[in-house]
Amino acid sequence: MISIDHAMSPKILFSLLCLFPISALAQLTIPDILEMFNNNTVDYIRVDDVANSKNLVILDARERVEFEISHLQDAVWVGYDDFSLERVAFVPNKSTPIIIYCSVGVRSEDIGEKFKLAGYTQVKNLYGGIFEWINKGYTVFDMEQRPTEKVHPFSKYWGLLLTKGEKTYETKDSTLEK
Repeated sequence: MISIDHAMSPKILFSLLCLFPISALAQLTIPDILEMFNNNTVDYIRVDDVANSKNLVILDARERVEFEISHLQDAVWVGYDDFSLERVAFVPNKSTPIIIYCSVGVRSEDIGEKFKLAGYTQVKNLYGGIFEWINKGYTVFDMEQRPTEKVHPFSKYWGLLLTKGEKTYETKDSTLEK
């Protein structure tokens, strides 16, 4: 297993992983990635637990183009690079159960930390993110709330962790690669 200093910035680590040869990532699993990149500052919640729950606020911490391809049903996009707590003013009760997800659970931990610093007390990070959701056979939805098989894997490297669904790198205007 690859050992990386947890004190490094998650953005730096994320960028380094994107530079790894595909063969290096092919040997890694979602648990490996989460162990390498996360500090366990936000409690995880398992996909099956979210799928069988109601009355949760589900937030998507991926980039807008990823969200537009597919997302969990009723998820609200909050973004990552341009995240602002102002986007979640619709959640004034800081004890509301909030689930945050991204591709695998790295970016969502960062956003979860911001929620916790703002005083939210029931924040959870979806273990394995949308990849684990799809890999376990759960449905994702497009912008018209129609079920879809498409998932934006962020990059070809991260896409190796997505074992089900249709990988697509589409943007709103064109397809970049498939």
